[in-house]
Amino acid sequence: MKIGRREAVAALLGMALVVAAFVVPHLSLGLITPLIRSTPQQIHDYASTAPLFGWWKAHVGWGSIPAVAIGIAALLWGPSLAQRMSWRVLTLVVWSTSCGWAFSLAMIDGWQLGFAGRLVARHEYLRQVPTITDIPEMLRTFSGRILDFQPNSWITHVSGHPPGALLTFVWLDRIGLSGGAWAGAFCLLVGSSAATAVIVAVRAVSDEPTARLAAPFVAVAPTAIWIAVSADAYFAGVAAWGIALLALAASRTVRWPIPVAAGAGLLLGWAIFLNYGLMLMGLPALAVLIAVRNRRAALTALAAAVPAAVAVAVAFAVAGFCWFDGYTLVQQRYWQGIAAIRPFQYWSWANLASVACAIGLGSVAGLGRVFDIAAIRRRSGLHLLVLAAITAILCADLSMLSKAETERIWLPFMVWLTAAPALLPPSTHRWWLAANVIGALAINHFILTNW
Repeated sequence: MKIGRREAVAALLGMALVVAAFVVPHLSLGLITPLIRSTPQQIHDYASTAPLFGWWKAHVGWGSIPAVAIGIAALLWGPSLAQRMSWRVLTLVVWSTSCGWAFSLAMIDGWQLGFAGRLVARHEYLRQVPTITDIPEMLRTFSGRILDFQPNSWITHVSGHPPGALLTFVWLDRIGLSGGAWAGAFCLLVGSSAATAVIVAVRAVSDEPTARLAAPFVAVAPTAIWIAVSADAYFAGVAAWGIALLALAASRTVRWPIPVAAGAGLLLGWAIFLNYGLMLMGLPALAVLIAVRNRRAALTALAAAVPAAVAVAVAFAVAGFCWFDGYTLVQQRYWQGIAAIRPFQYWSWANLASVACAIGLGSVAGLGRVFDIAAIRRRSGLHLLVLAAITAILCADLSMLSKAETERIWLPFMVWLTAAPALLPPSTHRWWLAANVIGALAINHFILTNW
């Protein structure tokens, strides 16, 4: 095995960034620290394992053996099976593997702490669900309850997102799927499906061999730690399928491209009412439209997708919620909370260290191959998709509205980075896949993650 210079440099830089992010908080460097003007209790609660959100705790659970088994199976047979399976079977195997991998990692922390209890924590959506007795009234008054320090203000996660997120969990409750276990299962199923959406999109904008090379990496990516369970996994799944459907429509690889493009528009339109930051999914969408060879097909797909996305926005506006009002108010709410004591001097680069932890060293190495001018000029689909996701992450970082917890918050963008190892020499794939699997197992066994 011979590792190329570009991936070696990328991996070394990623490792250095991660080490620095973990070490710097203990060096007393003034503003270059996770928290300022904070008490020891706040440091314990919010920065114990910065740049990741969690607490140091070496532990094992009944999920440990299945997680190790899935990781070993992926290493031994993943790359070869990804080449031999029929495409349809491969997409289902990637989804089921991603789902099983994420669930096993969650079970390392136990059923209640690792899965069923995650979405019923005091800042989570499910705590707000019982208070919603009138959905139309909730939508009409949503913006007025975003700011903190008022009697009827929303709890943290509800206030920080558009109403689509809360609405989803209210609907689940209304159909009888109430409680943390059902909500967690929903987020796990939708979030893990993003792995399949990624390879479907890569196949549409690049080619099938590239998608097959990416399959093992997206199936057992370290992002799975935060896929099970967080609402952001649900957001990631919705956005990923929006991009995948757009890619299928724009590349004319489906029988009915216009309805598929409209479906993409509906999903991407819904996504921005789940998370304000998903407006940045416009960058991967643009990458898809640039990558496909047929300009007319790309414009036709865009023409079908945009009205569908607008229809979602109009529906919310008619119901009484204006996205722009919510976005303006949520910025004020953000600075009313712990963001005020999280200095940008640390988090501006430590956020990127958390990304490196979440995508794994193999994906970081793959990023070393993304900045290929020749490939970009010939509009290589995978290169453009990954670059678009990187650009979205940098924009989110520079906005100063994402300081800490980005291993969860940026899941919709990071899932695309997990496909980057497809650009590495196939002879090195098992080594980089091993780096990802070992990294995920180490994080989950030595850190009790908050999400």
